[in-house]
Amino acid sequence: MASVRAGGGASFGLTPREVSTLARLTPPWRIQKFLDDLDYDVRAEGCRSARRVLRERRVQCMDAALFAAAALRVQGQAPLLLDLEAVQDDDHVVALFRRYGRWGAIARSNYSGLRFREPLFASIRDLVLSYVEGYFNLRREKTLRRYSRPVDVSRFDARRWMTADDDLWDIPNYLAGIPHVRLLTPGEEEALAPVSGVVFGAGLVGRAEAPLSPPPSRRSVSRSPTSRPPRRARRARSAGRSGPPGAR
Repeated sequence: MASVRAGGGASFGLTPREVSTLARLTPPWRIQKFLDDLDYDVRAEGCRSARRVLRERRVQCMDAALFAAAALRVQGQAPLLLDLEAVQDDDHVVALFRRYGRWGAIARSNYSGLRFREPLFASIRDLVLSYVEGYFNLRREKTLRRYSRPVDVSRFDARRWMTADDDLWDIPNYLAGIPHVRLLTPGEEEALAPVSGVVFGAGLVGRAEAPLSPPPSRRSVSRSPTSRPPRRARRARSAGRSGPPGAR
């Protein structure tokens, strides 16, 4: 296990117990199983560090990807994230890993087809293409259109992304702002078939629903820049999309 010590403390700022927990989640499918067993934050009420995930036992897609990247880092791999961009839908973020020169991915989603990928893909594009069939909205439209370059999350070490107690919405804000590559040609996008009833039903297996709650207060609430959903989430709501990218 690779170990980096900051100021003589626990690796990456984590406690020895936290490091031990993350180190045991190997091979990568064990990280996926750990995430699948956690409660899903349908409303994306937080964007948590790995430390908070271990404490709160709750995730949405963004903090699940951050948790997976943290576990992979403790195990000696680069902590890489990939942003998937959709139309008429929420974006999705996955953690990347490599084995024997092939790419795989770890993710948590409210849609069962947007989670783990075995390390079988020769390129990032091939990996992203594997998500097309399972990436759909509730109108049964296939919505995945673009993807980012891999982002090494160690660039946010000063932000303490593995251990912070505050929300990390500035990280998905960054992912939303970097260039994305078009996945399909216009002709391919136009020719996409509607999602079949069988695939639609399979994708919703295990789907969590937001609990009923009273209407929010009209009183304005002051928030820090890192306590709110990403800019793209706010644009999504105004454009009629179904929710923040963290809740995909």
